[in-house]
Amino acid sequence: MASGYCAAAPGHPLHGPYHDTEYGFPARDDAVLFERLALEINQAGLSWLTILKKRAAFLEAFDGFEIDRVADYKARDVKRLLGNAGIVRNRLKIEAVIENAKRIQKIREENGGFAAWLDHHHPLSKEGWVKLFKQNFRFTGGEIVREFLVSLGYLPGAHEPDCPVYAKIVRLHPPWAQKQKK
Repeated sequence: MASGYCAAAPGHPLHGPYHDTEYGFPARDDAVLFERLALEINQAGLSWLTILKKRAAFLEAFDGFEIDRVADYKARDVKRLLGNAGIVRNRLKIEAVIENAKRIQKIREENGGFAAWLDHHHPLSKEGWVKLFKQNFRFTGGEIVREFLVSLGYLPGAHEPDCPVYAKIVRLHPPWAQKQKK
């Protein structure tokens, strides 16, 4: 029988759809990857349910997580975001999201995309990933990095093997299920 998120999420109006269609599923679109990183950063110290409730407001406030637009944010945008009650109003988190957009631009230029950069470094241990993220991004501690990578299929653990979603994800050949590089 499924435990943890796999037992609690199904049927929940917010957790259910996220569990069934996003959590652990591989993604390639840079905006999706950036959104997930931004949401994980904002979740630090809060519940995932809080973030899911605020997700639509985050999407609107951060221009659909369009990397180039967010990377171009100025002080007035930080002020606007700090005044937006629909999102998490934490200056360090807001500034980290903006700075990380700039860093993703550079990664995109050098690697062809955020997903390509992740693929280039896969596989790494959780510790290796955390070190890499700390070298390249702001506000990326161990749990933020782990959840980001689990949520996108780079690390295992999103679903229990007896969860029906697990089989769907395995059929998509997520990075964690692929043969390791030699």
